[in-house]
Amino acid sequence: MTRSLRRDAVANRQALLDAAGRVLRVSPQASIDAIAAEAGLTRRAVYGHFSSRDELLRELLDRGATQIAGAVADIRHDDPSVHVALLGSAVWRAIAHVKLVAQALVSGPLEREVGAALAPIRRSLRDAVARGCAAGAFRQDAAPEVIARLVEDSALAVLDAAVAREIPDDEAQRLVSATALGVAGLSWREAQGAIARAGEKDPDTVQSADPNGGLA
Repeated sequence: MTRSLRRDAVANRQALLDAAGRVLRVSPQASIDAIAAEAGLTRRAVYGHFSSRDELLRELLDRGATQIAGAVADIRHDDPSVHVALLGSAVWRAIAHVKLVAQALVSGPLEREVGAALAPIRRSLRDAVARGCAAGAFRQDAAPEVIARLVEDSALAVLDAAVAREIPDDEAQRLVSATALGVAGLSWREAQGAIARAGEKDPDTVQSADPNGGLA
């Protein structure tokens, strides 16, 4: 009986996290009551697992950050441009279904608390940018760490636009990589070439459907 109750508690906790993910995609300010209703549980049941809405959100974000970090763990390419394209594509695929939650993850009040889980992504990006700058492939008018931060900020801007304008996921995935590479100093044609080469390595990377190399 005790074991059954424990299984139920684990299942209910997971149901609440899953429900929070679904509700917060649509309404980032959704209440505990809305999350409980989505999970088919009571408000009291929520507080049996989480002391506050922030604690629930913190665990949801921490899991999301870990998922994103896992998506980029094995990314490495000798061509820094392709590396950035692969990174942008992988990150987008990992967050596409939780875009609104991802906004809180990278720029919200809990960002510092889950920042450690995002560290591998930032290290991977800084490595690629440093190699690109050293090779003369990326812009030379700023320090690599500054460029890496600008690339990160540009990805967040695409995320904001994708949510606000309901941009389709395949187009947004291209835009993340293309915008990041543009900020790094590549022309749009060079960026599309890098995205195409990334697609040869990772078939899930969305490539341009435009035969002239433009964004579809």
